[in-house]
Amino acid sequence: MINCKINGVPVQVEEGTTIIAAARKVNIKIPTLCYNDDLPPWASCGICIVRTAGPGSPRMARACTTQVAENMDIVTHDAELISVRRTVLELILSNHPADCLQCPRNGQCELQELAADFGIRESPFRKLLNGLPIDDSNPSIVLNPEKCIRCGRCVKVCQEMQNVWALEFLGRGIKGRIASAADTPLGESPCIKCGQCAAHCPVGAIYERDDTGKVWRALQNPEIHGVVQIAPAVRVALAEEFGFEPGTITTKKIYAALRRLGFKTVFDTNFSADLTIMEEGTELVKRLTEGSGDIPLITSCCPAWVDYMEKYYADFIPNFSTAKSPQQMMGAMIKAYWAQKAGLDPAKVYSVSVMPCTAKKWETQRGKDMESAGFGRDVDISITTRELARMIKQAGIEIMSLPDEEADNPLGPYTGAGTIFGATGGVMEAAVRSAYFLVTKKELGDVNFTPVRGLEGVKEAEVDFGNGTKIRVAVAHQMGNIAAVLDRIRAAKALGQKTPYEFVEVMACRGGCVSGGGQPYGATDEVRAARAKGLYTDDAQSQYRCSHQNPFIQQVYAEFLGEPNGHKAHELLHTHYTERPTYMR
Repeated sequence: MINCKINGVPVQVEEGTTIIAAARKVNIKIPTLCYNDDLPPWASCGICIVRTAGPGSPRMARACTTQVAENMDIVTHDAELISVRRTVLELILSNHPADCLQCPRNGQCELQELAADFGIRESPFRKLLNGLPIDDSNPSIVLNPEKCIRCGRCVKVCQEMQNVWALEFLGRGIKGRIASAADTPLGESPCIKCGQCAAHCPVGAIYERDDTGKVWRALQNPEIHGVVQIAPAVRVALAEEFGFEPGTITTKKIYAALRRLGFKTVFDTNFSADLTIMEEGTELVKRLTEGSGDIPLITSCCPAWVDYMEKYYADFIPNFSTAKSPQQMMGAMIKAYWAQKAGLDPAKVYSVSVMPCTAKKWETQRGKDMESAGFGRDVDISITTRELARMIKQAGIEIMSLPDEEADNPLGPYTGAGTIFGATGGVMEAAVRSAYFLVTKKELGDVNFTPVRGLEGVKEAEVDFGNGTKIRVAVAHQMGNIAAVLDRIRAAKALGQKTPYEFVEVMACRGGCVSGGGQPYGATDEVRAARAKGLYTDDAQSQYRCSHQNPFIQQVYAEFLGEPNGHKAHELLHTHYTERPTYMR
């Protein structure tokens, strides 16, 4: 342990603790722009400078990278430090557009917040902008390099957290800028549309494509029947946009708000998560017992992961589950099954999804498989949790004061297995619950499969079905953690050895969908854990906790689909994969 003083207050911390972390222990907030808890500090912005040898000392250090030392006397705030920080902010603002009212991060911008904290009303420096154009070539993410403050977060996220390398710095000094790799348009780069760059950007340099205008126009068209679905992770994050704690469950209030926005029918993606488990679980059992496909089976619910696999690990295409994501299964069922059941013309049904994910925007247009119902795109448009929050605010809806409402039948009711899809390990746990039943024809006693829960980057476990069948599973989240699992499988294949796993779950974002690229800003591991806890609470409170137990799932198969993995199911609920070039040109 190290003993030091921060602003005269004695502090004891573990060796290796940075000044910024030590200051938090005594409730002192040191301002930052480049620093983020998810990323290794690299001292880019200089706003976190402190004195390290007591009051009046000329010795200054950056708190994000400097570790505390024994008997260090740290001063985090004094007149000179505040003046220096103010000057740094003024210099940043001199190279930053002053169009806050038009910025997508207005009101949620870290630079704007710091400028307000420091009372910056005028800049003593001449405004010097580079006139860089907006890059909107990507179906999910928009890059505005003119707003970049060169904090480096997006580059660190893309390269070190996600191992995608779609973003980099180009140029030096005042001409330095953020750009896609090789300076290609972002839509032609290796980008997998996960949106973690946008989630970590402190300003409006990278943000999700705003499709709310399209949704508003559809809702105002009397000829269109608006149908909406909400993803598992949305229900435990949306409340943050209205001042509530992460993990607050607002499912039934979201249903009510969506109807007040003008949607005529409200379904829940948790239902199609149950449907996914029936298809994917059956596929797993068939591969294990009938040899009808390559082992391990790898999940395919995450479109950013699908994009990554097709670009970087195309040799694993035979291992990928052909089951579509819950979003796309729901879209197909709405237009192919429900519209007919409701007596509606599917061509006049406008299907909207609310997702925690920016890659879902791309998934709606990924290929002809996403038009399987035969009436254009199965999901016409996908918006993020942040976009839904903006729509609710625009409509003047006090969501937390709304009475609870239920989703519509038959594509609304869900099980606990469906809701935990939003957390890392959730797809695996849900699959285990139903795979156990499919293999043994018995219900699992304790459905909580805790070894796959939590934020450890790679989790491994063994599932014992009690009849002599055991399978080894792996769960990986945060794209930078995936390679270790896949390379181990690849090495075993090359040596002719048995695969180390029979079933693998992958999610592109840290913590899973709960911290997807379209979720409320400011996700930390504490926030991710709180959101995941909300999903597990929803699971524990559910009447049914296994997908195969959902009576409406049983109804859909009896009335329309036939049997899991059957001919009709494959037409509507399954897809195929193609190797994609890393660069589109």
